[in-house]
Amino acid sequence: MARIYARRRGRSGSTRPFSMRLKQVVPDWVELSSEEVESKVAELRNQGLSSSEIGIRLRDSFSVPSVPLVTGKKITSILKEQERASKLPEDIQNLMRKALRIRKHLDVNKRDIHNKRALQLTESKIRRLAKYYRRAKVLPVDWKYKPETAEVLMRG
Repeated sequence: MARIYARRRGRSGSTRPFSMRLKQVVPDWVELSSEEVESKVAELRNQGLSSSEIGIRLRDSFSVPSVPLVTGKKITSILKEQERASKLPEDIQNLMRKALRIRKHLDVNKRDIHNKRALQLTESKIRRLAKYYRRAKVLPVDWKYKPETAEVLMRG
């Protein structure tokens, strides 16, 4: 897949082993049951980890290759059931943090034209994602990205 704002090809991501893609069965070496995985997800969320960080920690520390494979539910749906999910989706939060960092940089370095462009691109991605999440009814219909209120949203 190509990049959105550059005339380059994208980098391919990692893929699961072919055998895991064929058999949708929990491997024998997974020691945790689905209830234990759900409790680990809640425990890691209490430590302040995001859903992607929880998945990485489960993979690396507890040898759970795929949470949906073991539990039948995604990490975000497990968090929603336990009412521990964040109000904003994680990808939009990460983009908003990035935009805030760039804004702080531009306050100090006013003539940095390359990062002005990077800020435009990042905020464009935020708006595009917000449009998708409004259509998918994840965000309220009247939700709009405003740089002034983004910092308050990220703290809360």
